[in-house]
Amino acid sequence: MNRMVLGAFALCTVMGAGTLHAQRTAQQQAYEQKRAELTRELEDSQKRLAELRGQRVELATRIENVIAKMLEERARALLMTNEQNALQELDAILTSSQDNLLAQRDRFNALGDVVRRRGGAVLVVLLRADSSTSNQLLGQVTLQIDREQVATRAYTVTSNNALSLGAVDPLYRSNVLPTAHTINLSATIDGRPLTSSLDVTAAGAAVTYVQFAVRNGQIVHTTWTSRGTTPF
Repeated sequence: MNRMVLGAFALCTVMGAGTLHAQRTAQQQAYEQKRAELTRELEDSQKRLAELRGQRVELATRIENVIAKMLEERARALLMTNEQNALQELDAILTSSQDNLLAQRDRFNALGDVVRRRGGAVLVVLLRADSSTSNQLLGQVTLQIDREQVATRAYTVTSNNALSLGAVDPLYRSNVLPTAHTINLSATIDGRPLTSSLDVTAAGAAVTYVQFAVRNGQIVHTTWTSRGTTPF
């Protein structure tokens, strides 16, 4: 009877582990699909902006050619017509051309704002040590974002002293997609390997900060978002 109960319990455990693995696989696939969609949208927007910039350059060249031709024609007309009237007409043409260029500039600025809003998320990862604890020694540090290694550090006695006095080490800063990201920090503290991991969603048109702090031989983390360029 006991063997039957243990067998049933083991079967339930295996089934539960399989279900959890399937759920994690589905979540990972959904994340990868969402990330691919956002990447394609950003690439399409950047491609469209590049095309519009090329059209702007072409339009500006055409306008300049037209203005140059008009200036040449008006210069000839000045020899045969009233000089004052010709200059007034030329001024009107130049004013109209300038208005057209300003309108095109505003259009391109608006498109640029759209692209920046789509991919304007910035992720910053910081590392600091608790200044109240001076006997902890930080050694090798490795930072991974979305399972890719992006930074490594090897802290000396001098750098440990600086951290203990309140210094902050900026491990990472870059533009990212405005979606969820997995951050892993591996560190050696007093000769012991420790790891801290979290998932954070980078907000669009904002700076998302993740701060790891070494405190009493452990790693703790905090996050916050800023619309400015500094963490405070």
